Amino acid sequence: MDAMSLRTKLADMSVMKKLFTAAEQEASRAGDGPPAAEHLLLAALALPDDSGRRALSEFDRTADDVRTAIGEVHAEALRYVGVEAGPDGRLDTGTPAAPPSGPYRSTGSLQVAFQRAVELSKRDGSSGIRAAHVVAAVAEPEHGTTARALDRLGIDRAALVEAASTALDEPR
Repeated sequence: MDAMSLRTKLADMSVMKKLFTAAEQEASRAGDGPPAAEHLLLAALALPDDSGRRALSEFDRTADDVRTAIGEVHAEALRYVGVEAGPDGRLDTGTPAAPPSGPYRSTGSLQVAFQRAVELSKRDGSSGIRAAHVVAAVAEPEHGTTARALDRLGIDRAALVEAASTALDEPR
C-alpha cells in the first residue's frame, strides 16, 4: 500500500466517524430509531466539506429544508398507520430517546447508501469520500424517505446527482 492510499484510507475513516456520529445524532434528535439514509444525508450536509451543501444549493435548498421535509414525511407515514405525530414528525412520548450504546447500529438504507458513496468516490478517483458522494448516493433510490423528502422539496433526484457530480469537480 502506498502512502497516498494510506492517507486516503485514514481520511475516509475520519469522514466515516463524523458521518456516522452525526447520523446517529440526527436520528436521536428526531426521535427515530437507528439512523437511516435520510440521517446520513443530513450528516453529510453538516460536514466541513461543503460539496454536498453546494449541490443542494443549486435547488435553493438548505439542510434545514431537508430536515423539515424529512420530519413531514415521517409524520405523514405515521398518520397513514393511524398515529398522530407532531409537526416535526416526532412522536410525543414524554421521554427522550435513550442515548445509543454499544456497537454502531443503522438501518439497511444507511448501509446501502454509504457503500454506494464509497463506490462513487472510488469510481471518480477522488482522494476519499466527500459529502457530495453521500448526497448522490442517497438521491439515487426512487423509493424511501429520502426520495419522498426530496420530492416534497421539488428536487429532481437525477438533477441532484448531477449537481453533486459537478460539486465534486469544483475545487475544494
